[in-house]
Amino acid sequence: MIKQKEFNIPFSGLKQGKHNFEYKIDNAFFESFGYDEFNAANIVLNVSLKKMTTMLEFEMEATGTVNVDCDLTSESYDQPISAELELVVKFGDEYNDDDDDILIVPHGAHQVNIAQYVYEMLVLAVPLKRVHPGVLDGSLQSEALKRLEELQPKETKENTNENDPRWDELKKLLTDK
Repeated sequence: MIKQKEFNIPFSGLKQGKHNFEYKIDNAFFESFGYDEFNAANIVLNVSLKKMTTMLEFEMEATGTVNVDCDLTSESYDQPISAELELVVKFGDEYNDDDDDILIVPHGAHQVNIAQYVYEMLVLAVPLKRVHPGVLDGSLQSEALKRLEELQPKETKENTNENDPRWDELKKLLTDK
């Protein structure tokens, strides 16, 4: 939870207008959510806050890489990711995050924590099927691929046209019309 506290953005002391924040996100951020799919993470998050009298508008942009294991070969590689998210924060009677695009915070609130939104945005930016780029262009050299090549059948069985005597009786039925 310590890693998530740095994503508290105190807006009460800020003047109206645009304010920018920059974060460096590593694997400790994802581990704070109990997410262990990434071997490593190196992401830069730029947050632009537009403060108005009745609401706040957050624009978040993230670019970087996450180190993941290939689904086909189990080789780790750096997967480039980029993501964008817009979040509107309005003020109401009580906290409500039911809507994905609008967050309602109580009137007396002085800060907003964007950690959950950042987490979801980044996890969803990673492709569902993770394939090492070396698999796609044929340049990957791994023990798994070498072993698969060794176990591949060496000779191809030629299609023979020998008749199976068990089918001869059935073929007669087709021709006896």
